[in-house]
Amino acid sequence: MPTSSRPNDMTIDPPTSTAADSSISSSDAIAYWTSTTADVNGMLGGYPQVSRIDIQGSSNFLAKLRKMDHTNTATKPIFERAVDCGAGIGRITLNLLVHHAKLIDIVEPVKKFTDALEVAVQKGVPADAPGKLGKIYNVGLEDFDPTAGDGKGYNLIWNQWCVGQLTDAQLVSYLQRCASALHKPNGWIVVKENMSSSPIGEDVFDDTDSSVTRSDASFRKIFEKAGLLLKLTEVQRGFPKELFPVRSYALRPKEWK
Repeated sequence: MPTSSRPNDMTIDPPTSTAADSSISSSDAIAYWTSTTADVNGMLGGYPQVSRIDIQGSSNFLAKLRKMDHTNTATKPIFERAVDCGAGIGRITLNLLVHHAKLIDIVEPVKKFTDALEVAVQKGVPADAPGKLGKIYNVGLEDFDPTAGDGKGYNLIWNQWCVGQLTDAQLVSYLQRCASALHKPNGWIVVKENMSSSPIGEDVFDDTDSSVTRSDASFRKIFEKAGLLLKLTEVQRGFPKELFPVRSYALRPKEWK
């Protein structure tokens, strides 16, 4: 990863537009996120009000995936093992994944963020969080191998506002590793990210946190290179107009079809 690309990267006019992923610096990204506060406001770049809307949109998206697999959406949790990648303080884990998964691993390079997550879980926030937190990996996505560890893999690999700090080549490699760790036949890789609003469809580099905001076309090319099949995609609704559009993608290995 380096770390999650949260909504302060969603402003329509990023400070720099260069050769996109060639300008990414992991150390610059880590330095930026280390300087931010370990709270929802810090994670969401001054837009904490979008959290509830985001979580509801993601919950609806998961419900659609369960229906595609002919799974009873009233039965919770459905995923045996999930991993929250670029988890930050666990906003998605604590507000979304705990309601859908029995065990959730965490990938986040900034330790003060995962420390805050552990404190919240110890306090029983939310009530069904204790007992569901699995292993914590304080590494970036570029160094995370979901096939390693205990080797049990995952039913759900959730990536949100984090892959913008991987180069295209790193992202392809990372997604291939994710595919290898995915449980067949009902596992899902979800990518939920900002979309470039460039009028000519360019990816744009933001030197504030050393991240790239990619176009929908760029994401689809990367998924193709990684050997993934796009099964469902939709745009998040209800965000402030000054923010980048946000799109969710549900992916599976092509060989599964």
